[in-house]
Amino acid sequence: MTRIDDTLEAERAGRDGRLSSVTTAVRLLKAFSADEPEIGLTALARRLGVAKSTVHRLATTLVAEGLLEQNPLTERYRLGIGLFALGTLVRRQMDVSTVSRPLLMSLRQETDETVLLAVMAGTNVMHVYNLESTQAIRMRSDIGVERPAHCTAEGLAMLAFRAADATERVIAAGLPPRTANTVTDPDALRDRLERVRRQGHAIDDEECEAGMRCVAAPVFATGREAVAAVAVAGPVQRLSRAAVDALVPLVRRTAASVSERLGHRPTGTW
Repeated sequence: MTRIDDTLEAERAGRDGRLSSVTTAVRLLKAFSADEPEIGLTALARRLGVAKSTVHRLATTLVAEGLLEQNPLTERYRLGIGLFALGTLVRRQMDVSTVSRPLLMSLRQETDETVLLAVMAGTNVMHVYNLESTQAIRMRSDIGVERPAHCTAEGLAMLAFRAADATERVIAAGLPPRTANTVTDPDALRDRLERVRRQGHAIDDEECEAGMRCVAAPVFATGREAVAAVAVAGPVQRLSRAAVDALVPLVRRTAASVSERLGHRPTGTW
């Protein structure tokens, strides 16, 4: 197909809103299967219904990112090792949720406040498990909900125990205020994370949501970086600062137990 064909194809994509480059890239990756682990450029273009030049550009990008590989003998494409790494990350998150469930239930029984398990999702945190308090006024959060990492106890607990570039990505994405208490200064956030690292836990004092407080502790697997965070959250009417202080050892104990089940063995300070 010619450049004119590519332009017409892009215009059709813009009109129906479905054939974006991202959608096409995902469809390209999904074209592979156990029965057909390698596919040539022409076959991919025919299957996706797009120009060979479009498929070639997408495939070149995916190869550069490690999501595709090209067989040097046949020039056909196959899925890359980068997808294995991403799949391993998803499996780890699923393992965290499965392993932590009975421990989180025990924590909820002890506190009768909302108990959360969160993982990083880019520069946000995403809740992958939650047990709401049975009390009428309580913290609510659905599974899959994302919140900014810079103003949540869960995000602070994980960022403090991750490489510095994770924090810098959060800062580069912006630190918008969610409440009057949100830390929006990059240097102040870095100082905050250093304190969290020393203490081993993080507290959100109405920084993400007015009227709510939260305490969180990091969860580790076999590496030195936090893979998740356990948190307890509730309204300020019940979670006074003294009540939050009393929750800290319970949350840290639960996070440590989850970490132990994931194979973590403490090796000193982070």
